[in-house]
Amino acid sequence: MSSTFDSCVPNPVCKSGTYNFNDLNDVQSIDKYLGDNSKINWQAQGNPVKYPSGGVALTMAEGTVGTLLASTFYVWYGKICATMSTSQGQGVVTAFIMMSDVKDEIDFEFIGNDVGNAQSNWYSQGVTNYLNMEELKVSPDTVSKTHEYCVDWSEDELSWSVDGNKGRTVKRSDSWNGTAGRFDFPQTPSRIMLSLWPAGLPSNGKGTIDWAGGEIDWNSKYMTNGMYAALVTKVTVDCYDAPSGIKSTGSKSYKYTDENPTNNTVEMTNDIIVLGSLMDTGDEPGSTASASASKSSSAAKATKSVNMVPGGNPGGGARQETPVAASNTAQATSGSSESGSSGSSESSGSSSGSSGSSGSSGWSQGDTGATGNTGSAPSLAKISGSTIAIVFAIFGLLVL
Repeated sequence: MSSTFDSCVPNPVCKSGTYNFNDLNDVQSIDKYLGDNSKINWQAQGNPVKYPSGGVALTMAEGTVGTLLASTFYVWYGKICATMSTSQGQGVVTAFIMMSDVKDEIDFEFIGNDVGNAQSNWYSQGVTNYLNMEELKVSPDTVSKTHEYCVDWSEDELSWSVDGNKGRTVKRSDSWNGTAGRFDFPQTPSRIMLSLWPAGLPSNGKGTIDWAGGEIDWNSKYMTNGMYAALVTKVTVDCYDAPSGIKSTGSKSYKYTDENPTNNTVEMTNDIIVLGSLMDTGDEPGSTASASASKSSSAAKATKSVNMVPGGNPGGGARQETPVAASNTAQATSGSSESGSSGSSESSGSSSGSSGSSGSSGWSQGDTGATGNTGSAPSLAKISGSTIAIVFAIFGLLVL
């Protein structure tokens, strides 16, 4: 997807573990993340908010593209589980997906007006074959309590499960594409993505809107504080060994060796690239502080725009037909206030975390945004200071 093959940045290797979203200390905004995954495990677009009884709310206000949490590491086969509850309402889609740099994709998608089912799907290199979709029943529903959704992905097989119950399995051997000469099966290192996104925007294609249950109602009874919300409490990752024949001992990254991105064109290396600033590229990363300082005057040119690192994909599957610029701060609709309650169900606070109790009816505005900092937060209707600073910096460069 880059201008040259050599400009592709190596993918940090899989990190097994349990990631509890008790706060935002392990989450960093995409406008600050420069590729050093030794310091942070999750980067965010939009407005993730700490939920008082545990978990992080993915929020979506009118005029935004929702919220995306993405792992800073990649998984090349493993068992990945997310404990979460979804948002509700037509046109609203909650998603838990695996997405590679070449658009191999494994999906759990939740349509806001069909809270009794989860949609399982997969795509190979961005080819949108919607016939792969199969619904999995969820009881009592996807909104009123959290459920554990798991993807078990190996070199030869892929399965989806809900609360430990396997729902479906597909085999790599059944996906051979004789025309393309490869298996149409997800087979490249992928990031974990958790998102809430507006599939029912009028600007989206009719097929996307119909799939999402219709256009979004921005005055819905399922909104609170001017926002829709979904809740994520935990992600667990069990990394599997690299495919047979691939050396993995002590490796730090996955790297493509050929422009044909298949299971046998990825190697494990010790290469890691950290950008010096958001103005840098894979060709000129400026990977140290001194390099960043020396490059700052030359990198900040009016002809250069800020790069979305490591990607601006809004998440939610390949049905997102129109590329949308990432929004680092959600702007609430008029009438919203600094204190709000969960918009993930009609009865406030019903998606309160893995305990299943009602808990507090509001989420904490004292730990909001993607930076992981705590303290008093401004109204969601206001643009953050960091965003304003970036806007003025870019404006200044354009003037120069």
